[in-house]
Amino acid sequence: MSYLPEILLSLFIVNLGTAFGAGLYETKMVLPLWFPKSAVGGYRVNTDTMREIDSGRKFWAFVTTMPLTLLTLANLIYAWQSQLPNHNWWLAAASITLIERIGTFTFFIPTAIKLQKADNLPATIASRLVGSWMSANYVRNALTLAALVCALRAH
Repeated sequence: MSYLPEILLSLFIVNLGTAFGAGLYETKMVLPLWFPKSAVGGYRVNTDTMREIDSGRKFWAFVTTMPLTLLTLANLIYAWQSQLPNHNWWLAAASITLIERIGTFTFFIPTAIKLQKADNLPATIASRLVGSWMSANYVRNALTLAALVCALRAH
């Protein structure tokens, strides 16, 4: 039982590293396919490609939606109770990730579902949603990196 906090922190670090790397990949390689820039400025939504790639269900659900969320909650509990010198770094990592997880469940997932049905949205609204997505995605990647650095410092 005494190894459980160390195991949870290690799994948290591996998952955060995977999520960060995959987030960078998706930002650079997948999002331009989903959201090509339009000729008049702004973005278009390629709903067929979004549905075909469907990284939310094919990848993210297995890496972050459930695993990272559960690891975040478990690490938050253990970090909160920890008396170790790494307490503050560990608590910071779990707290930052909790903020990222809340953002994912309240903004990214619902917005992705809306954008997959963008054929029913006016082009200006779809473009605005994509712009918000793209901007917020940089913040989400930065939060994941900050949490990863804190978790590594805690380890």
